[in-house]
Amino acid sequence: MNLEKTMQAIQPTELTLEKVNQAVQAILEVLGNPESELHSKALKAFQSGDHQVVKRLASTHLSDHYCKALGYLGGALKLTPNTDTILAESARAAADFAKEKTLAQLGAAIEKALS
Repeated sequence: MNLEKTMQAIQPTELTLEKVNQAVQAILEVLGNPESELHSKALKAFQSGDHQVVKRLASTHLSDHYCKALGYLGGALKLTPNTDTILAESARAAADFAKEKTLAQLGAAIEKALS
């Protein structure tokens, strides 16, 4: 009986478009405002629902974490069994983008301080 209660306790809640949109908004907040033409183009395409353009930008700019994060997000809105994985991958890419941006800012600040 305890095993049954434990299994019920770890059952994921049902995904709804509202919940997924909240997760998407959290990821978009981490990405922040686009600071390049490429990121502006990717965000504009994402916001207009043109997810194929975003995926193409991600596939042709493989080291760009901003595009990668947006490239995943379009798939999350379909509410498939893979939605959790898609959100996780997008979140990881957004976190990588934020990390790289922070490292670049810190490097520039240190360079300025030490020159």
